[in-house]
Amino acid sequence: MKKLLAGALAVALSLGMMASTSSAYAADDGKYVVAGVGKDRTPWFNRHSEGVVQGAEENGMEGIYSAAPTADEAQQVRIIEDNISKGVNALLVVPNNAKSLEPAFARAREAGIAVITHESQGQVNADYDIEMFNNTTFGELMMDELVKFTQGKKGTYAIYVGSLTVPAHNMWADAAIAKQKAEYPQLTFINKFPVSEDRNASRQTALELITTYPDLVGIICMGSEGAPGVAQALREKGLKDKIAVLGVTTPNVARRALKDGYMSEAILWDPAQAARIQAYIAKMVLDGRQDEIKPGFEVPGFGAPEIIDHNLIFNSPLQITKENVDDYNF
Repeated sequence: MKKLLAGALAVALSLGMMASTSSAYAADDGKYVVAGVGKDRTPWFNRHSEGVVQGAEENGMEGIYSAAPTADEAQQVRIIEDNISKGVNALLVVPNNAKSLEPAFARAREAGIAVITHESQGQVNADYDIEMFNNTTFGELMMDELVKFTQGKKGTYAIYVGSLTVPAHNMWADAAIAKQKAEYPQLTFINKFPVSEDRNASRQTALELITTYPDLVGIICMGSEGAPGVAQALREKGLKDKIAVLGVTTPNVARRALKDGYMSEAILWDPAQAARIQAYIAKMVLDGRQDEIKPGFEVPGFGAPEIIDHNLIFNSPLQITKENVDDYNF
């Protein structure tokens, strides 16, 4: 079994990246070592890292975590390559760019490393991808909620994504747009803006949209920093309860804006729970139990997923408003 170097773990956790060496990882007692890799070091991925460590422990493994300071696909590739060179047993990854990770994932699997992704349905060269809900249904829910909070008003709306290559964000966005065009003709779509993993860029884009589109009624944000950035812009402009803002962000980050009326709703899932499922599936792959993952299969505590090819789709969305935000602490 592979051994984990304590010094390498400390560097990984503090710097978010690991220097390449020829040493193999090893848990002290010969456990499998699973390496979580996030997009960046935002609160969302801090929560994902908690789930990686918890999920690994629940399944008798050792969990470590790495992420670049900001969402950068090239840095994410390097982190994954470093984990491969060190000989971890499994990678639990939330991709920035599905395409750019294909070669690294192929090398990992050739080395016998299990690859379990999240937010990357259909990921090439992954053993399995974990989704916490059907992507189309989630995007449609975002649009329905936007219309609810705009009270059916006529006007324009925009959608933020992390980038135009983040698979899940763009699936949600496309589903929301299709729903709007089919059912809500009072709304006019402006564009997708690839800013939602950067709070300041999200804020600046919102200020520009407010100026350019006086009939702006809402912004849907598919990345964790989007809605907080928009809320900051609305606060600066004194636009309380004037523009609907929905985003995929954590309750702790959203709490003040929700209560003050600068954010309408956070629609999300718990990334720690997704990571726990990733760890459970990684252990099954490492133990050679993939044949058990078929219709009727259940993950303890999470139920039976919809299985589409190598995608495991659960049904666990959370809708957080000012009324229930204090029920959650992450």
